[in-house]
Amino acid sequence: MIKEGVVITMKIVVLAGGISTERDVSLSSGVMIYKALKKKGHKAILLDVYLGYTGQDAEDVFEKDEKWDKETGGISDKNPDIEQVKAMRPDGDKNFFGPNVIAICQIADVVFMALHGENGENGKIQACFDLMGITYTGTDYVSSAICMDKGITKDIFACYGIPSPAGIRLKKGETPKEKVPFPCMVKACCGGSSVGVGIAWKEEEYEQALKEAFRYDNEVIVEQYIKGREFSVGVMEGKALPVIEIAPLQGFYDYKNKYQAGSAIETCPAELSEEKTKEMQAYAEEAFRVLRLKNYARMDFMMSETGEIYCLEANTLPGMTPTSLLPQEAEAIGISFEELCEKIIEAAVK
Repeated sequence: MIKEGVVITMKIVVLAGGISTERDVSLSSGVMIYKALKKKGHKAILLDVYLGYTGQDAEDVFEKDEKWDKETGGISDKNPDIEQVKAMRPDGDKNFFGPNVIAICQIADVVFMALHGENGENGKIQACFDLMGITYTGTDYVSSAICMDKGITKDIFACYGIPSPAGIRLKKGETPKEKVPFPCMVKACCGGSSVGVGIAWKEEEYEQALKEAFRYDNEVIVEQYIKGREFSVGVMEGKALPVIEIAPLQGFYDYKNKYQAGSAIETCPAELSEEKTKEMQAYAEEAFRVLRLKNYARMDFMMSETGEIYCLEANTLPGMTPTSLLPQEAEAIGISFEELCEKIIEAAVK
């Protein structure tokens, strides 16, 4: 980080892991961010928010030449065994934060949030850090909580004229007053990385999709299926990045297609008319504004076969894995991964 011509070396915690269904994605993001910050000369450490650090020298961790980018095991097409992770912390039901996590974060100049999913993107950690005076990347606790709930996000989009697929919210055990016609999408209301998301073309598939979504949340979103092209737009400090198009080789952009290399063709900048590009970027910037987002985020879109644009949701801590979209969008305008990490840090501390 350079300020007034002087290179500033910072103590940075890259916070990753946790016990959400996106634990392995978070670890992959964390390793990439950690290596980038080390390359830029920072005193960075990679810390698992749930497992913590059990060494006796917590106050000196930034001075140690310890290798923190431990093997993550990669990203699989299966959800990680969270119960095994929980078994490593007998006291996990009493305190979500692992040993020395808060103490180390308080020593740091900034915490780079590489967490995804529950207890990472739902605002609880951000609220805790606010109370403790810990500086962190990404948006605050209010906008994190809003965006984690797809139903609330859709309500806000409707208030501000941001087009979103028509749909309903459904609680477990509740009989819907209206039904979304087939085909339809079924989504866990507060999930991420397309975990608990399915498409239903008939009643049997609909019932199975509901069952799967309710595994992850007590409330689901059922919305119209938009046949067409899928896009994403990153926004940094209110300004949209280039549009990226995602074309899965099979099915839709689910968990496997997001994180298995070669599962989707990603084109950035997307092959769109200038008019459609500006329209989508404008919706992304407006979503960033009305959802009260800060620092950076990413909006997902569908464009129907007749050209209508629909904003699906906002991602408050976009993935930073080798196949993630935001780094590709930044690269399209000449921002390297290391520079992207620096810009996110600068926005957080200024």
